[in-house]
Amino acid sequence: MTDLKRIALTDRGVLGVSGPEARGFMQGIVTNDVLKVDRSRALYSALLTPQGKFLFDFIMLDDGDGGLLLDTSRERLPELAKRLGFYKLRAKADIRDLSDELKVTVLIGDNAAKTVKLHSGPGNAWRVGADCYAVDPRLAALGVRCIHPVGDDPLAAHAEGTLDDYAAHRMALAVPEGGTDVLIDKSFILESNFEELNAVDFEKGCYVGQELTARTKFRGTIRRRLFGVTASGDLPEAGTPITVGSAEIGELRSARKGHGIALIRTDRLEEAGGAAAEVMAGDVRVTPVKPDWVSF
Repeated sequence: MTDLKRIALTDRGVLGVSGPEARGFMQGIVTNDVLKVDRSRALYSALLTPQGKFLFDFIMLDDGDGGLLLDTSRERLPELAKRLGFYKLRAKADIRDLSDELKVTVLIGDNAAKTVKLHSGPGNAWRVGADCYAVDPRLAALGVRCIHPVGDDPLAAHAEGTLDDYAAHRMALAVPEGGTDVLIDKSFILESNFEELNAVDFEKGCYVGQELTARTKFRGTIRRRLFGVTASGDLPEAGTPITVGSAEIGELRSARKGHGIALIRTDRLEEAGGAAAEVMAGDVRVTPVKPDWVSF
């Protein structure tokens, strides 16, 4: 992709977490090291169940005053705020939906980072006035996020794209969407490639769901992984089993025309012949594609 596009991510909201003890209570519950977030660094993180299953994911940015801005699903933002309030207890912290004041825009395309005066490493960030820019901390190729006041458009000089453009861009990179590819209260984040997407700090200490996540990591017991899948025609609907012959090896999690994301048993795929296997999603032949940013 060579042409730059700015896309208003209207499906995203902004949750503010501020106050003198905001970072302290967040540090004890989320998967990444909150204390590393500052004006020059954004992080991707998740909140899990005590059993280590996925609940929420979000990008954390510095609010310019010592607190945090969480770029997260707008639909599920009230639920996230409620869950954070449950964990806050007596901590001196304020949790507030800022979506009526701030919006999220992304700039995608070659040289997106350079265009906003950032190096292209994941999570590189800076603030200029009320606008906060960050190279997507999951994967630099996803583009540059910008949290800015509603009514302001700091990226207005660039061509406008759509949410469908961004979905196609994300899916072509096989980066999962929380709540769609990563199932709420069912998925484990290491199966969903969250380690490779820089969402987990294994040295930060305890957080909710840490014990199972760490055990899975150090025992090397990850048998299922999210893959990209491609087909020559349209893929079937999400939830369609992925099969080789009569054996079910996974499930299609999302699809957009000829591209999708699927959870696949890596051992069963290898037993079937790997890339040479005849893999099907329903009656459509598909090709599993391991993302080039993963190491499994």
